[in-house]
Amino acid sequence: MAGDKKKEEKKFSRRDFVLGSGTAIAGGAFTVLATTTPVVAAEEKGSYPLSTKYLVYDSKHCAGCYGCMIACSMAHDGEVSLSLSRIQMHRAVLNEYPSDIIMNVCKQCPDPSCVKYCPTGACHVSAENGNIRMIDAEKCIGCQTCIKMCPQTPHRTIWNPKANKSTKCDLCTNTPFFNKKGGIEGTQACIEACPKKVLAVVDKLPLETGGYEVDLAPAPKAKPGGFGAPGAGGPGGGGRGAGRGAGGPEAKPATPQQAPTTPKQ
Repeated sequence: MAGDKKKEEKKFSRRDFVLGSGTAIAGGAFTVLATTTPVVAAEEKGSYPLSTKYLVYDSKHCAGCYGCMIACSMAHDGEVSLSLSRIQMHRAVLNEYPSDIIMNVCKQCPDPSCVKYCPTGACHVSAENGNIRMIDAEKCIGCQTCIKMCPQTPHRTIWNPKANKSTKCDLCTNTPFFNKKGGIEGTQACIEACPKKVLAVVDKLPLETGGYEVDLAPAPKAKPGGFGAPGAGGPGGGGRGAGRGAGGPEAKPATPQQAPTTPKQ
């Protein structure tokens, strides 16, 4: 009887262990599924359609006037704020031309990390707006995940401390303070404001055509006067090598002409 009792206790203990283990494993699996982070969940998403428009720039001919940044913040936020501008330009005063001016624009990434890791879907690919990567302010909860995950330096998703939300370039699709229609078929405030016309919107992904830094300078116009005349493209001319200024970094000051002397009588 005593032996049978021990066997019964042993059998019950083993069954209890198996059942308990199964419950623990199931509970652990449920916990893992319930606490899956947006980062893990995002990895299961498929590829994204390419944007139909991209903003490119020519920093070599940028005047460094900050007009694009002022226009951007004015069009979107109704105030002059360089920190709220979705396009960034800064002067690296210790660098030599052409690295003395650096421009940063949203690249409408083919694999947008801001969209992929957004936990609420606020940052999304807008099919009705040409697959532009945009942020829906109504859905943004201010977690700044899109800012942290942006691979660009500096990141191109912008934090608005007044609204406690993230923003980014939408090619002026939503510009409440802009008097022109923006978006893929409209006008962009930064392009409109640029006096040197060093910003443009293109249809093809720049990464496939050489990059976002492009040459937007107009071809120099030939002027009469022969080789070396201003604008002829030769030494002292006004071609691409002339840079931002009237004569560019390579230009040399003209030698002053001496007044003709009157021969002594």
